[in-house]
Amino acid sequence: MTTRRRFIALVPLFGATALARADAPAPLVDPKSPQAQQLGYVADASKVDKAKAPKYVAGQACSGCALFQGKVGDAQGPCPLYPGKAVLAKAWCTAFVART
Repeated sequence: MTTRRRFIALVPLFGATALARADAPAPLVDPKSPQAQQLGYVADASKVDKAKAPKYVAGQACSGCALFQGKVGDAQGPCPLYPGKAVLAKAWCTAFVART
């Protein structure tokens, strides 16, 4: 039998769970997803197939892209091209635009 006191005691737990989920990092982009395939996403820029991605220049990576929304030094961060997902800082895709 649930009483009002038990319910009120559980309210902080529900709030803490919601906050923990809000702070949890977004799942990483799956390189095999259709969107990632279309954009030529590679989880490690040093392994880009230059025959398939002629725009790639050595040294480019998501961390240096204007679209990367992570902080400097972050291992991963959000990208507006992949809503709800995070990209690896060392990754690369054909939408790369050098940060100025």
